Amino acid sequence: MAGTLQPTAAALPAVESASLAAAFLSALRRAGLSCSPDRAVRLAEALSLIPPSDADKLYWACRVVLVSTREQLPVFDAVFSAVFRGGFDPAARSGSPVAPAAPPPGGPEQARTRPSPAEDRAPGQAPPQPRTAPVVASAGPDGGDRNTPEREAVLAVASTEERLHQMSFAQLSDAEVLEIRRLASRLLLATPRRLSRRTRKSEHSSARLDVRATVRAARRSGTDTTRLLYARRREQRRKLVMLCDVSGSMEPYSRVFVSLLQGAVATAGAEAFVFSTRLTRLTRQLALRDPDEALARAAEAAPDWAGGTRIADSIRHFVDEHGRRGVARGAVVVIFSDGWAQEDPGEVAAQMARLRRLAHRIIWVNPRKSAPGYQPLAGGMAAALPYCDAFVSGHNYTALAEVAAAIRGDGQPLRKERGNS
Repeated sequence: MAGTLQPTAAALPAVESASLAAAFLSALRRAGLSCSPDRAVRLAEALSLIPPSDADKLYWACRVVLVSTREQLPVFDAVFSAVFRGGFDPAARSGSPVAPAAPPPGGPEQARTRPSPAEDRAPGQAPPQPRTAPVVASAGPDGGDRNTPEREAVLAVASTEERLHQMSFAQLSDAEVLEIRRLASRLLLATPRRLSRRTRKSEHSSARLDVRATVRAARRSGTDTTRLLYARRREQRRKLVMLCDVSGSMEPYSRVFVSLLQGAVATAGAEAFVFSTRLTRLTRQLALRDPDEALARAAEAAPDWAGGTRIADSIRHFVDEHGRRGVARGAVVVIFSDGWAQEDPGEVAAQMARLRRLAHRIIWVNPRKSAPGYQPLAGGMAAALPYCDAFVSGHNYTALAEVAAAIRGDGQPLRKERGNS
């Protein structure tokens, strides 16, 4: 990378890692580089575990922990050059008169024009202890040390997981898919609570009077009771039902979504279904503790995997065979699909209307929604959208947080209870 700082190996004196991390982070903030306080803690831990023996190792340790994007690199290089070329005392506070001011974000060249520490100190003040600092060298073909072998600088991010969080599921390699599957299966999906028909005892008179329990207590005592018993309706989580489109157009995403289904079945007791040309219930197969074996059995149970898409027929089958029997009644239903159906959009709308009358909330997860300028113009998607309470993308691991928030119903007004729904 042209213009990237490549410090030479220079010995560093022993410093206290926490003071160095705090002071360096203060210099970065004064230069306009946003760094959260937890980065200072992580840098101090890294320097304590592996103390840098020279400026080159210190540079890369700071860069790995503190730099997250390529745009932050010029400012970071300029601050590092200014701080470790001057008389910087890591133990000093950020407001110390001997601490150098942060350079302008114009680059190391502007930092070299800063007045020397001898010009900044007050009259009669002893000069600060000099520090050995790295020499700035250009990584380009026309600059830098000719004896230093040219190498391509790689921008290091905080961790592999953080990088994968922002990548679309369609761009993942096979190894990365396995890692994302592991992370997705550990997501905790919690549905809203609702009042159950079952009751529990309550000591508060604001609760409903339990006449039957009061009469039974009076009969046991053999006389009229002077104590009234109260009861409250219990709260319980709403059921979670997940339907995943495993057709050919959804294959890059369904390989991760099915792992999300497996985790929801194992931790939240969810009901899991997949559909392509027909609907297949996979709750029993995905309930296995071994995720690899669970996914293998799920693939065997759905022979139409990576086939066509029949959304209306699959929803009709779900409502007729499972939904009206209690699976979808009052539940949160999540549908993972891009909405590319091979049927009449009017039929999709009719079946979605039937599902709407049973479910408490319907959440549609469409990974195509993340594309710039996306509009739900596909026939099946346009027909289903009016019956959905939430429409999210879920195209990468970070976007799955939106799916979890939609399942919880964050920011959504509570619906008026209809019986036991």
